[in-house]
Amino acid sequence: MDPHTDQLPHLGTFAVAAELSSFTGAARALGLTQAAVSQRIQLLERTLRRSLFNRRGGRVALTEAGKRLYDYARKIDDLHREARTVISGAESPMAGELEIAASSVPGEHLLPSLLSGFGRKYPHLRVRAAVSDSLAVIGQVERGEVSIGLVGRKVPQPHLEYRLLASDRMVLVVPHRHPLVSKRAVTVDQLAKFPLVLRESGSGLRHCFEKALERAGSSLHHFQVVLELGSNEAIREAVRQGVGIAILSAYAAHKEREAGRLATLSLKDIPCDREMFVVQDQRRVLPLPARMFLGYLEANPIPALAS
Repeated sequence: MDPHTDQLPHLGTFAVAAELSSFTGAARALGLTQAAVSQRIQLLERTLRRSLFNRRGGRVALTEAGKRLYDYARKIDDLHREARTVISGAESPMAGELEIAASSVPGEHLLPSLLSGFGRKYPHLRVRAAVSDSLAVIGQVERGEVSIGLVGRKVPQPHLEYRLLASDRMVLVVPHRHPLVSKRAVTVDQLAKFPLVLRESGSGLRHCFEKALERAGSSLHHFQVVLELGSNEAIREAVRQGVGIAILSAYAAHKEREAGRLATLSLKDIPCDREMFVVQDQRRVLPLPARMFLGYLEANPIPALAS
């Protein structure tokens, strides 16, 4: 090591500000004043003779130089952690907070198991998770309120990156004594004869169903939509109470079918498979807990649905 080579000052502060896209947030996380964080970043920028952040009101975003430096900051942090582990013989505990949001199906039926396994592997990480619909989750990711989201649809934006999480299937959910129970598969025309309960606009399942109808030459205008609800549990209860029949995710209907409370039927002439995704905003860097969660997903893929 060259003793005449000066170390870059305040790389840790820079990395935290980059991950939070906020000097104020970095100050809270580090127990500093916002002025102290700004001074540290300015010193680093003067040392490198490059601007590292674009300042826009209360938010900051990395410049191209900042993005390149952040990659090095990550590598340096990883090397420090590796060195401590190798020399001390004990793995350094991963600390921090994973901020994640999920739409209903992945949030209710996939995330609990994923977080259970992730928590066993990284017990020192805190998790803050919220469940809403896909469009709301994507909005949270874009605004930087969460690091990553689990969603049931894509919104085409150049700054959004999607990775496959799992496959899903739409099924028709009916009471056991419903006239359609005798059908092996239900057609669009048969479906249109009965009151229908749907997820709200903005949900991935609703979007998938509308697109499938469109490809089949139909639309919701041909159906008797009697109720729209923002909860899979509320929809299942509406079906049990005889309000109507419903289109749900196979994940959301599985326990009701296994318990014998509701019947699930296939849809004959509507494409019924869909995909769920992990979404992140490429304009922001991922904090270490989010990167660890993505690594956990890659190492523990979700099994395909049984036929």
